[in-house]
Amino acid sequence: MSEISNEPNPSMVDNNTTTSQQTVVTSMPVANQKPRHGRTVLISLVSGAVGAAVVVCGLKFSGFLNVPITSNTSSAGQTITIHSTDEKATTAQAVSKKCLPSVAAIYISSGNNDYVGSGVVLDTKGNILTNYHVVDGADTISITLNNVSYEAKVVGSDASSDLAVVKINPEDTQLTPIEVADSDSLVVGDWVMSIGSPYGLDQSVSSGIVSSLYRSTMLPSTSGNTIYANLIQTDAAINPGNSGGALVNAEGKLVGINSIIESESGSNAGIGFAIPSNYAVKVAKTLIEGKQVLHAYLGVSLQSVTADNAARNNLSVNQGAYITGVVAASPAGTAGLKEGDIITKVNDDDISSADALILAVRSHEVGEKVKVTVVRGSDEKTFEVTLGSDESLQAGTAADSAPKGDTSGDSSDSTGSN
Repeated sequence: MSEISNEPNPSMVDNNTTTSQQTVVTSMPVANQKPRHGRTVLISLVSGAVGAAVVVCGLKFSGFLNVPITSNTSSAGQTITIHSTDEKATTAQAVSKKCLPSVAAIYISSGNNDYVGSGVVLDTKGNILTNYHVVDGADTISITLNNVSYEAKVVGSDASSDLAVVKINPEDTQLTPIEVADSDSLVVGDWVMSIGSPYGLDQSVSSGIVSSLYRSTMLPSTSGNTIYANLIQTDAAINPGNSGGALVNAEGKLVGINSIIESESGSNAGIGFAIPSNYAVKVAKTLIEGKQVLHAYLGVSLQSVTADNAARNNLSVNQGAYITGVVAASPAGTAGLKEGDIITKVNDDDISSADALILAVRSHEVGEKVKVTVVRGSDEKTFEVTLGSDESLQAGTAADSAPKGDTSGDSSDSTGSN
């Protein structure tokens, strides 16, 4: 994100309509901090040039693999008899036995490259939940589930939340949908297991604990920015190929969709992140129903405040989200927010930058009331804002990107202002 040089500029909007400067990058600052460790998208590259295919950002999606897939046979379909008297081993074996039949390997062909990610069986109809970045740009998709291969198609996707649903035709095969837990009930220290296809080794498991909760970040993607709000942090091993796979609890119930890792090498460093199951399954159901996924919307254009630009512009605070514009009749406008206000809190959460505000808004639901604290001049004011929906904004963005008729081969890009 660029800083204010002389005057604040509307370089960001709260609904994530800004476009990244590049779709393949080696590192990216998050919330105006210098990058320390790489956060990686976890799709495994089966063949082809790694540099052109692996998206390595401040965070890395958990999905592309840079080594050839080796032949392996999973035991997920076999009957497992548990004799161990060790409690931890028994838990891991029982959870593996229950959940492995519900986690698929997803093979993607895109151009000259092949990739592998993971997915979770949602129902007996063949709907499988995965990450958007796993299927983004796919020419063909095939699913391996319990050693049976199926062709698949995308039912729907939401790039902004990095979620997608693909569907197979199971014919006479009885699928085993994963059981879903209430991810809001997780606490730090809970036992969890990650299941997926790390480095193409399908249906691999690794156990760990919940390291932290409510982590949030934002990454550039091929279609703008992806918002990751309220993530589950775990030390269970998550590697390239795990994207879209399951994070399950000690009862063998889904609590998250493995999505990104923090790592300097691009491989597991004990810091992985999963999208909570409550949110992921809600989005999946919306996609299966053929509906649009809606996100909380404030209705402002933003620029980060830093100590440097605050001094140059005589601002009364040295961090926050500076409002460079308010959309007429938006939730922000209706509540009384104005251009020039600096947002410093949403409810009790401090807002240090434009990124932080975007993440804070996305962590709430459409229609939810929040208290927004701003600094106006030298005064602090608090407004109650009922968050709206970005439905009309998404429609406007889609219309802007649609073909405009005969333009002699030229196409013009238009950027929404929120």
